[in-house]
Amino acid sequence: MTVDTSAATTVVAGAAAAQSAGKMAQDDGEIIVTTTAQKRFENIQNVPLAVQVVTPAQLEAQGVRNFQDLGKVAPSLTIRPAEHPVNSNVSLRGVGTFAFGIGVESSVAVTVDGVPLAFQARAFTDLPDVAQIEVLRGPQSTLYGKAASAGLIKIMTTQPTNDFHVKANLLATDDSEYGGSFSVTGPINDKLGYVFSASYSNWDGNVKNLFNGKQVNGRETLNSRGKLRWRATPDVTFTLSGNYLNGNTTVGRPFIRLDPNGYLRAQPGLKPAVVLPGVQVGPSNQTVSNNYDSRTKYWGWGTMLRTDVNIGKMNILGLTSYDRFRLDDYLDHDDTSAPGLFGTNTQIGAFKSRLFTQEIRLLSPGTDAFRYALGIYYANTAFKRPFLRGPAFSPADWYATSGSRQIAAFGQIDWEFVKNLTATVGGRAQNERVQYTFTDNRAKGSWNGHASDNATTYRLGLQYQATRDIMVFGSYATGYKGQTYDLTTGFNQLRANAGPIKPETSKDKEFGIRTQFFDRHMTFNVTYFDTNYKNLQAQTLEPLPDGTANFRLTNVGGLNTKGLEFESAVRVTRDLTISGAATYLDATYTSFPAAPCYPRQTLAAGCIPKGTTGYQVLTGTRAVQSPEWKTSASIEYAPAVTEKLNGVLQASWQYQGSVYFAARDPEQFQPAYSIFNLSAGIRDHKRAWEAALFVNNLFDKQYYGSVVNSAGNFNIAPVAGSAFVLATQAVLPRDFRRYAGIRFGLNY
Repeated sequence: MTVDTSAATTVVAGAAAAQSAGKMAQDDGEIIVTTTAQKRFENIQNVPLAVQVVTPAQLEAQGVRNFQDLGKVAPSLTIRPAEHPVNSNVSLRGVGTFAFGIGVESSVAVTVDGVPLAFQARAFTDLPDVAQIEVLRGPQSTLYGKAASAGLIKIMTTQPTNDFHVKANLLATDDSEYGGSFSVTGPINDKLGYVFSASYSNWDGNVKNLFNGKQVNGRETLNSRGKLRWRATPDVTFTLSGNYLNGNTTVGRPFIRLDPNGYLRAQPGLKPAVVLPGVQVGPSNQTVSNNYDSRTKYWGWGTMLRTDVNIGKMNILGLTSYDRFRLDDYLDHDDTSAPGLFGTNTQIGAFKSRLFTQEIRLLSPGTDAFRYALGIYYANTAFKRPFLRGPAFSPADWYATSGSRQIAAFGQIDWEFVKNLTATVGGRAQNERVQYTFTDNRAKGSWNGHASDNATTYRLGLQYQATRDIMVFGSYATGYKGQTYDLTTGFNQLRANAGPIKPETSKDKEFGIRTQFFDRHMTFNVTYFDTNYKNLQAQTLEPLPDGTANFRLTNVGGLNTKGLEFESAVRVTRDLTISGAATYLDATYTSFPAAPCYPRQTLAAGCIPKGTTGYQVLTGTRAVQSPEWKTSASIEYAPAVTEKLNGVLQASWQYQGSVYFAARDPEQFQPAYSIFNLSAGIRDHKRAWEAALFVNNLFDKQYYGSVVNSAGNFNIAPVAGSAFVLATQAVLPRDFRRYAGIRFGLNY
């Protein structure tokens, strides 16, 4: 659990925070966090689920302004950035979807105001106008329209209020980042209310392209959202909302290791000094030399109609949504400025998505001993992907489409059959139909196909409220991720004949305790989990005879993930609050008999020769992107300095254990690291405004968001087919180097 660390305030999240537009109530120091994890506003201490609530104040204290940085405040969550958002990955408890193709369902779903996103790339942007974020860990299928086999990230934005409110934030840093956001909410009359919000951010990046002198690895984003709420009658409310997003990123992946005697694509004369002029390769390198502007640009819009109807004590909720999104990607595929044809290999494509959803839920009163939530869900998703790569090597030219239609019924019953003892039974039944087309313009081949599948999942649980402040629970749940097709480079008749990739399923056991002490001034929660995945869907490499490789999605076998999750918060005094969370994770492949070898892997390192390529056995190996320990902690001291002003001192710490981005590959290994952030400022005692100076990555610790083994592009001799040499690139995080800034917030 993560709480707002403002002194002398009750931590109120969810709709309560949204409705009050961020205003906090004064209290005697109790720590109270509410969640909507079970579709009702409840104290998180009474919810028998593994859920973490993150407030805007916590995001601010930890320096989190973008979706890809959420892992800094949620230890069970690991987000790996890539050269563009589609290739990024989100993992919960060591489980995520490593896939570059279209139409692949995510193990970790993302919803905004209750509506799912078509694919995760849609989420990789700023986090404007957030009321709260909830991270639900483990399979989710009995309470939500969109099922998820590993977890769910719920983003909730500000709702219309009965009073006029204005929120605004400004930020500027010493490394050329600047941005601002605002939201205005209030009534038009006694039946109509509104919200309008917008944000803009711009950062040049922390990598310099020596070829043209431009800064890269940066981003620019514009977000806007509007809502109109109409109380047609005391029991019927309609909320119409719309959003628009427009942005771009620049790409720069510096070489951090590179054999100076290698040859680009085994071409005579193309050594690193020639193809990367001026670049000083090393662990702290922040330069590239690309003769093509690697970048992405994206835009999207969506609309949603929410209908709330009260019939007696019951509530009927309807969610109707439509969303469109497009991302164009342009990549310097050779990542050099080499002269000649081999220095002009590019990769150009687009991701286009369209999503329509309809969900209806029926909720009983949350105070009854017998409670239920029932729902039906319909979704229709369509993707398009044109792709072109070449001309010198790894040529590709294809166009693919993917579509899915899903119908599901889900529900959960909670029954307090004995005082303080509650049993939970939930289930979900769904039918999904998937279809695709794939046209390879080089091979002059065209394929299409479709498949359908029925699936059921369930959840059983028991909860005991031992005392007012101690609750224990246990649950057993199953999860499901639907079948799909591997629509990537190299699709051919063999893949078409193989049919869809099998569904991924999971079985999860959880036990937890929720406690509060010292008149609820201290909270301490622990959750144990143990989850088995079967037919795990994951991205692998398909080596080709020319030394290149195609990325493939397939069923790689099984995975077990288990561990402990800790969350705590302490109100030491009225002015001093400490909070933290930690996850211990043991994620291991239980069956992975034929994984591709990583570049330059030897027989001694486990690469078993087979034909012109080889394979390795990963059974018993730790899963990728699963640090053993990950922690997050923050402290805030906010004493009164005058009758109307409080000083504010905030410090935060983020620790991540060592992690592999590709199994066993020493070139794709990130050692453990710690990051410290510090800020100091002043605020109005009612939090009407706040100004602060901050320093992120205080001790200037260098680490990598992701590491790429590029050995396949460099050979030991100018002879085709010669051995590969060391070549490693990194994706640098926003705080790769220490930076400072100023922020100002207004909450009127």
